[in-house]
Amino acid sequence: MKDPAITRTLRTGWILLALSLPLGVTLEALHAFKSQAYLFGGVRHEMWRLAHAHGTLLGILLLVFAALAEAHVAPEKRAAIARDLCTGAILMPLGFFLGGLLNSEGDPSLGIALVPLGALFLLVALVRAAGK
Repeated sequence: MKDPAITRTLRTGWILLALSLPLGVTLEALHAFKSQAYLFGGVRHEMWRLAHAHGTLLGILLLVFAALAEAHVAPEKRAAIARDLCTGAILMPLGFFLGGLLNSEGDPSLGIALVPLGALFLLVALVRAAGK
């Protein structure tokens, strides 16, 4: 039977991809239809592009971890690494997306604070995975 942590990581990776890829298509549509709120909101434009890119890439990272963890990560470390990877992979793109909502003229909104927190979770997970 598969490890529940790996199953959760796999599911989270697929969900991240299922959300991030349509976000990219939506951003392209906003660009194609010359949406003023998107095109002339420089911070919003950048934050939402970063949300799409990070969500997609981190979703792929979760799928790779799920594929390799059973063979290459010690069983006693899998749950903690999977939890930290999933938490970071959700917080980082969510922070970028929220940073583009209700932002002021030149600064992202307070949601951007989730980005460094997510990065910290990811860094801890990667260091744990690299350790013996």
